[in-house]
Amino acid sequence: MAVMTHRIEHDLLGELAVPEQALYGIHTQRARENFSISGASVGQFPDLVVALADIKQAAAEVNHELGILPQAKAQAIVAACKELRAGALHEQFVVDMIQGGAGTSTNMNANEVIANRALELMGHGRGRYEYLHPNEDVNLSQSTNDVYPTALRLALHAGGVRLLQALASLREAFQERAQAFSGVLKMGRTQLQDAVPMTLGQEFASYAAMLAGDERALAHALHGLLEINLGGTAIGTGLNAPDGYGNRVRDRLARLTGLALTTAPDLIAATQDTDALVALSAVLKRVAIKLSKTSNDLRLLSSGPRAGLGEIVLPPMQAGSSIMPGKINPVIPEVVNQIAFEVIGNDLTVCMAAEAGQLQLNAFEPIIAFALFKSLAHLRAGCAALQTRCVADIRANEDALRTSVHESIGLVTALSPYLGYERAGKLARDAQATGRRVAELVLERKLMSAAQLDEALGVQRLTGQA
Repeated sequence: MAVMTHRIEHDLLGELAVPEQALYGIHTQRARENFSISGASVGQFPDLVVALADIKQAAAEVNHELGILPQAKAQAIVAACKELRAGALHEQFVVDMIQGGAGTSTNMNANEVIANRALELMGHGRGRYEYLHPNEDVNLSQSTNDVYPTALRLALHAGGVRLLQALASLREAFQERAQAFSGVLKMGRTQLQDAVPMTLGQEFASYAAMLAGDERALAHALHGLLEINLGGTAIGTGLNAPDGYGNRVRDRLARLTGLALTTAPDLIAATQDTDALVALSAVLKRVAIKLSKTSNDLRLLSSGPRAGLGEIVLPPMQAGSSIMPGKINPVIPEVVNQIAFEVIGNDLTVCMAAEAGQLQLNAFEPIIAFALFKSLAHLRAGCAALQTRCVADIRANEDALRTSVHESIGLVTALSPYLGYERAGKLARDAQATGRRVAELVLERKLMSAAQLDEALGVQRLTGQA
């Protein structure tokens, strides 16, 4: 068995042993010991690691241009950052996502990994910080309080773009089904009671339209993430950053990421304010609510298959029961429902954490980050599953739909302009009492001619397409 060796590092609290093979250092090691909370480490969120590396590279390049970071150090830091941005060394980001300290442990994890990798590239051993220091060099002109919020915004923007793509693909699947079902007549329902006829295509088109609205709202929220507080350092005053650093580092970061970043007009306000994160969370909750409502509808419309509505047939994904042979459950809409429940709960977490900020800093951004990253990832996965494993292969049960229209008492609403409200109401009561069809009673009582009835109950008129 290989013997684990350690190096001794020190900080203001004293000395601590750090595994020799680790690229992280003493601050990260203390955080590992202090924050064994969620089991989810920063390294499991690649967008966040890449965003931190983007910021550290931009800062190193600008600090060198401003003459406060020697070229050899700057080159080594940039080279280490490029490795992180390419996906390497993420396993060295071992701090738990849920942590005290307003994200300081995450920022220091990045500083230490970059410093030790840069030291290796310069030909020095890990922990030889006299040659290149995590705080004095990698964190130069920065604070956790401008690095961490900026990194969150960059990382959340990346995740949000992927969710936008998943929403668009799901919307297109609903649109395709809407076109396929454009000529399939059915009864619409309000309060679970028969209302007036529509087409199944119109029903599915409405789901696509709701998703389109969510896409617009999400795109707007993502744009809000592009305003950053980088350059404000500790509380937004820019203390310890050289003149011109803020605008330069923003421009360099924008070039690295390809994003149209802007600096907040009031950096003191921006350092304590989490409004863009709250706005994003609110939109994710909106998306979750719409997806859950749609999933509820799909489960209801497919209920049965014989003792329920049975109007649509969902693709069978797996056996539904350990005791009832042949039972197939709507498992994909069910999992989307559960994702929605989680996202709605995450929004409450975000709101409470945002409200709890005090004075010039919100110390609770780590839990905001964790909640939002989960919401983005799970919503995206849910959209993909709903699209590919459910919506794309939904079939219409046209016999059941046709029967429901012919049998429905809701047809009297379409006849009300011809018969009057009172007479139509009596017709509805009689149809309900006798179990007969509305059209039969109309013709039997000579309330309308066959031609008039055909015109009144024509598909185009019934579905608002006349």
